[in-house]
Amino acid sequence: MNADFESVTAEPGVLPRRPLGSGDEWVELPDGRRFWGRFGAAGLLLSSPAGILLQHRAGYSHFGDTWGLPGGARHEDESAIAGAIRESGEEAGVPSEGLRLRFTSRLDLGPWSYTTVAATIRSVFDPVIGDAESAALAWVPPHAVAGLPLHPGFAEAWPRLRPALEARPVLLVDGANVVGSRPDGWWKDRAAAATRLAEALQRLAGVGVPATELGLPLEHWWPQIRLVLEGEARAADPATPDVVIERAHDDGDSAILDYLGGEPAPDAVLVTADRALAAEAERRGARIMGPGRLLALLDAS
Repeated sequence: MNADFESVTAEPGVLPRRPLGSGDEWVELPDGRRFWGRFGAAGLLLSSPAGILLQHRAGYSHFGDTWGLPGGARHEDESAIAGAIRESGEEAGVPSEGLRLRFTSRLDLGPWSYTTVAATIRSVFDPVIGDAESAALAWVPPHAVAGLPLHPGFAEAWPRLRPALEARPVLLVDGANVVGSRPDGWWKDRAAAATRLAEALQRLAGVGVPATELGLPLEHWWPQIRLVLEGEARAADPATPDVVIERAHDDGDSAILDYLGGEPAPDAVLVTADRALAAEAERRGARIMGPGRLLALLDAS
């Protein structure tokens, strides 16, 4: 037993193999390599206070007796996120409730792809081996992952994935500036306009943001979204559980700069067209996104 963690192990020959799904077949690349999953595959990189949830693959499986992520072949018309959550539930008893998406990373080999779906869960649960594909399951401290015999694909990806787990991106929205950038009658009812913006941001919180928009690596991210409101807009009271509403005591610019603080904020992206505010935010390490770009993302979400 590894001294850094304990694992749940399966009794040999007790658990059955699952029936094959619509995507459970091999895909052969032109160079002769074979990968499992007619419609691609996905795995869940789940973090909790106990560590990273890893699966010790059964010996009969592809690259058996190695450690990797719970996951497998996607079903036809199934998204990578849905596939990763379903597979991890079937293989490791991961609850679909309480997961917070962090980012995705996609390996695209043309006829076949694999998507790593990273998520966090606050409450540590005991993983449950659900079928014969797992020899063991364990919460592994991040520092101990690289010391295990890893699945080759996961071993190659881990040096990119581990730093991403430390990132805490924040999309910080200058509410007055964004609302004022679109002449839709916002001046008639500033609280209602702020509510509409918050509701649009709530939808964006569900679909996430392309990594390039945040200046981050990998494919897609789910940043914390903070909406700063000032003046009459502070009366807005939207039902947006995934959007932090900050009601400025004075002006919105001061509240934004107070949040950024005096230390560099490399994972913060401020949405504003205010040049003076943007310059000071950049000096403190934040990136800047224009209101037009955010509105385009909102319209597409």
